[in-house]
Amino acid sequence: MADTGLGVRGDLPAPQVGRAASAASAESAGLAAEGRVPGEADAVTFGIEEEFVFLDRRTLCTVDVGVVAVADLGEPGSSAVVREFFPSQIEFATPICTRGAQALAALREFRGRLAEWADDADVLVAASGTPFRTVVGPATWHGRYAVIADDIAGLAPEHQLNGLHVHVGIPDRDAGVRASNFLRPWLPVLLALSANSPFWQGQDTGFASWRAIHSRRWTTHSTPPYFADAAEYDEALERLAGVGATSDAGTINWYARLSRAHPTLEVRVCDAQLDPTSSVALAAIIRALVATGFTRETPRPQRYEGFDAAQWHAARHGMASTLVDPVTGHPVPAVVVVEALRELVAAHLDPAEARAVDGFLAHIARFGTGAARQRRAHHRRQLAELYRTRLAGE
Repeated sequence: MADTGLGVRGDLPAPQVGRAASAASAESAGLAAEGRVPGEADAVTFGIEEEFVFLDRRTLCTVDVGVVAVADLGEPGSSAVVREFFPSQIEFATPICTRGAQALAALREFRGRLAEWADDADVLVAASGTPFRTVVGPATWHGRYAVIADDIAGLAPEHQLNGLHVHVGIPDRDAGVRASNFLRPWLPVLLALSANSPFWQGQDTGFASWRAIHSRRWTTHSTPPYFADAAEYDEALERLAGVGATSDAGTINWYARLSRAHPTLEVRVCDAQLDPTSSVALAAIIRALVATGFTRETPRPQRYEGFDAAQWHAARHGMASTLVDPVTGHPVPAVVVVEALRELVAAHLDPAEARAVDGFLAHIARFGTGAARQRRAHHRRQLAELYRTRLAGE
């Protein structure tokens, strides 16, 4: 769903909503919902949601063909392909996965079909955190979307943002809270690695992730607070109900949040990615961080942490400057923080995932983030070609 939790699934996370059809049986679907699959008792399940925007091939303006695309690309009885807040968008969610290779196959298959559909429709698909230029027609929101659009008022026309959301299976809600607490200082690093939204209304914003800056205007779009346990987490949700644009649990927009209905932690800090391999590498890192956090007891903070300032810093610079060290809280070269992250997640990556993560990090070190690649392509007047060729990972 969109960065605001606006998708038609509401609060229902990707690994649990109509996605178990790929499992061998109802039994394996049930085990997957508990964070396990048959024969892989130690595997942590995960699912990926990707959002895309349709653009005019020549002007790179948004075009409203998403409703038709969902009808053509979706399958009866499946909620893997759904509409988004704007009719220029579409969302895809993978089945429940236990290995990065599974997720990569699902993303490549859908992105390939999406690319073919776009070619036939004479439009372009951009896997970017923000579209190059937006065109907003008369408001046509219905149902839950209409409620949210009314709540956010003047923000609604500009909320054409696309994210990469990773849902990770958790043993229980208390473990999910521990993982969320552990993730908090690492969220800016994930944003920096995924930064892929430098443009807005045809202009270079100077930011690596303009999507992250846009999102800060929402009621709760920020680093999640520290919580002692799930009970304290749930109490906070009750207090937020009806405050600002918090119309339901699906509009809690912390960068990491628990599902109210299913045993998952959703990490929603990343921009949409140009290619499927980057999405899967980020998902592998996120799953490994969450799995590490299950057993880590993070003490309640006693002083100002500055995590949201670190997020702004990451949104501005991506990987091109410094990042705030999650341990010391001081800016250090981005490569130093990434090296610490890679060491931290090593124990929870299988060999194939480790290779994918190393390849992803090496590619960023050589070519920069998606934002840097978009800027170079735009300078060369090849931005449309970049979107087209990277969509399915050519």
